Amino acid sequence: MSEHAADLGADATRLAVAGDSAGGNMSAVICRRARDAGGPPIVFQLLIYPPTDLTNSYPSHKQNGQGYLLTSEMIDWFTGHYLGDGDCRNPDVSPLYAQNLSGLPPALVITAEYDPLRDEGEAYAERLRDAGVDVRLVRYDGMVHGFLQMNGVVLGAATAIADAAGALREALGPAKV
Repeated sequence: MSEHAADLGADATRLAVAGDSAGGNMSAVICRRARDAGGPPIVFQLLIYPPTDLTNSYPSHKQNGQGYLLTSEMIDWFTGHYLGDGDCRNPDVSPLYAQNLSGLPPALVITAEYDPLRDEGEAYAERLRDAGVDVRLVRYDGMVHGFLQMNGVVLGAATAIADAAGALREALGPAKV
């Protein structure tokens, strides 16, 4: 919790959230819930190929649901275990369905060309932009879901990691000593 930041040697005024895949989903939800609860203040969100619409209905699910590491069957399995019998349009599991995205922290949204989740991540970035949020969307062409974890094997991973680290560095600014 942010009220214990000083105990950890951290600065509670410089909080960011970041996550890839399901972690990107949770990061998006955390930002909206923190805004609605009046804090803690989050200054940046880094969303890496986030699932933002658990209806799994975007064209990229069909286009990239086979042969590109993350399959449609895997997504259905993960969604079923995460959601159970819950409503897949609940904004706490599908942030794309939140009615109000204004006032959320600036974001970097990273997507991959051959990812089934590509379109919903890009749709979420567009919704953020439409709500007045400062958002940068970067699609890495030729990449698949999970490519950032393939640094040293996939050339685009190092570039994406550097972009993500640079965005965090810029958003958080220099540490206060």
